Formats: sequence, C-alpha cells, structure tokens
Amino acid sequence: MTMERKKNVLILCSGNSARSQMAEGMLRKMAGDRFEVLSAGLEPKTVVHPLAIEVMLESGIDISAQKPKTVEVYLGKTPVHYLIVVCSKAQDTCPRIWPGLMDCNRFYWPLDDPAEQTGTREELLARFRSVRDELEERLREWTESTLRNS
Repeated sequence: MTMERKKNVLILCSGNSARSQMAEGMLRKMAGDRFEVLSAGLEPKTVVHPLAIEVMLESGIDISAQKPKTVEVYLGKTPVHYLIVVCSKAQDTCPRIWPGLMDCNRFYWPLDDPAEQTGTREELLARFRSVRDELEERLREWTESTLRNS
C-alpha cells in the first residue's frame, strides 16, 4: 500500500511573526493530518510576536516553539501546492512563479498586521484576536472547500 504524500501549504507574509504564524498553527490543528503546513516571510522578524502566542493559547494552540523563517528556505527547494498570502506587502513582492512547480494554487487574504498597530495592551490584544478569528474563519472555509474538491 502506498501512502499519498501530503500537499504543502505555505502561508506567507512580510515579517512571519504574527499572521502567518497564527495561520500555520491553526491549519496544523485543523488539517495537519492532510497537509504539510509551512510559513515564511519576505523580511522575517527574529521572534514570533508574544501577543500572537498569547491569543493563540487562548484558542488552545501553542505556537511558542515556532520560529520566523525567510521564504528563501522554501523557494525552489520545497514544492508548494497551496500558497496563502496574508498581507499586501507579500502579495506585491512575492514571486508569481515558484521554480519547478507548475500547479501552485495561490490565495490572497489581505489582513491588517496587528504587530504594526499601536495602543494599549487591551487594544492590541483585541486586534490580534480579531486577526486570529478572521484567519480561523477563512482557514476553516478554505480547508473544507479544498478537501472536498481534492
């Protein structure tokens, strides 16, 4: 019996410290048995944003061991079957063609970067929660649709 290889999903944003990290953890929990979930940034930060870790823990998902990575880690080295871009900066500057891969399905979900917001701790937490909740809704719909159509 041969096992079908999981298809790779790459979630891309500029800093790979908040949105894409939250989405990576979330999709792993939702459908990690069906997909290999990766995330990267065009200009990755040095750590995952602490408030991203905090709001994900509120949802029962621990992303504290995840690390920001540059897109070069995957570009031309890892087949990407699904590319989910979660910010306009990455959408504008990300390669349109992935070397060696003809069938990459690209999705663009522009979300405000909660890590670039200012305000009180409670205001920032509210922004991170809002992005988390929007990602969860989009990922749930995307996962159901993708699995139904594959």
